[in-house]
Amino acid sequence: MADADGSPIYYGWKIVAAILVLLTFSSGLSFYNHAIYLNALADRPIFTVQSVSVAVSIFFFSGGITGLGVARWVQDYDPRWCICTGAVVSFFALTALAYVNSVWQLYLVYAVFGMGFSASSLIPATTLVTRWFRKRRAMALSIASTGLSLGGVILTPLSVLMVESLSFKTAAPLMGVLYLIGVIPVALIWLRPDPAAMGLSIDGERASPMIQNADAAENVESRVHKKIDASLDGLTFRQARSGRFFWGVASGYIFLMMAQVGGIAHQFGLAREQLTESQTAMAIAILPVASIVGRLIGGWIVDQMSIRAFAIFMMVLQILSLSLLAAGVSAVTLCLGLGLFGVTVGNLLMLQPLLIAEAFGVREYARIFSVANLVSSWGTAAGPAVLGFVYAVNQNLYSLPYTVAAMAAALGLLLFLAGGKLPGKQGLK
Repeated sequence: MADADGSPIYYGWKIVAAILVLLTFSSGLSFYNHAIYLNALADRPIFTVQSVSVAVSIFFFSGGITGLGVARWVQDYDPRWCICTGAVVSFFALTALAYVNSVWQLYLVYAVFGMGFSASSLIPATTLVTRWFRKRRAMALSIASTGLSLGGVILTPLSVLMVESLSFKTAAPLMGVLYLIGVIPVALIWLRPDPAAMGLSIDGERASPMIQNADAAENVESRVHKKIDASLDGLTFRQARSGRFFWGVASGYIFLMMAQVGGIAHQFGLAREQLTESQTAMAIAILPVASIVGRLIGGWIVDQMSIRAFAIFMMVLQILSLSLLAAGVSAVTLCLGLGLFGVTVGNLLMLQPLLIAEAFGVREYARIFSVANLVSSWGTAAGPAVLGFVYAVNQNLYSLPYTVAAMAAALGLLLFLAGGKLPGKQGLK
């Protein structure tokens, strides 16, 4: 089937590719790089592992709060401008990070950084994918969100090299420039707000002549400033929040993300505790590589089985992998634990937006996801700080922090199970 522009490829897959690139830069220079920033800043006399861990927590909490406004922006207007604004804010935050000279400055910059990341990452990215796909939504989300891990594979080692060779003060602004280069051109050139903007229907079917004529008579740039049509498939936010499944996902992800983000933020320190510097550099690449492989396989598996069953399996695997990391038996168990943990990182990040899209549709997806993301951001924000506090209490050893992370993941699984099965398809026409 030819696309509206004459291409034999449905333009939605070009959206997926663009978002993959966009997330590679936004996540690679923020989400995965927190371990690098944490250790670089903690090496300065005015900061500690605990104070920088709190800053990372502020980043995620700030992003969660900002996500409510981001959701309204991308639901009512063209998501491209939200993404570009977020990239600019992130650039200034990364640049400022090189010049902070007090704890309050550090916390302020990280709060601003969280705002920029929220506006240029998951909420607008997953909203776009859910608008363009229904039948192959799981696969599309898995491919697009691979950028979350690809950033860790490509940009985290590059960031380590830049910090070691140039110093953090020089490297941080350069990473801000990379953020701009990797996000803004991609967003402006390839992203489009929805299939109707190109005379298409979801999944690539040709829009009806009536829609095509309307689109032809109306300027697309003005059209995307109108609110999303209420006829879109799915439930309203009020309908979604009335069921226990929404709260099961939202509350479960508080503790799942506490474990996940805390584990990621401290993986550099954990590896350095057991390995040489050269071995550590290689070990921290295991997690994002495993995340990519696991997510791509997971996208295929979800098309073959119950999404809820697959989510439960990933949660159990996260508990086991964190327990393995906590054991600290050998370099082999460390690498195995990081690999299994990486598989869960890749899939659980994909599964939250997918669970919400599958359960509630796309009508008010951005708002529903942003509220769920805000609830889970409490765990995301707390994870690095909690593990940093336990690390200090445990005489600067990581065995107990990762045990706490495994226990948090177990609690997340129980809360998710309490949410019950996915709602029926009432309201999803």
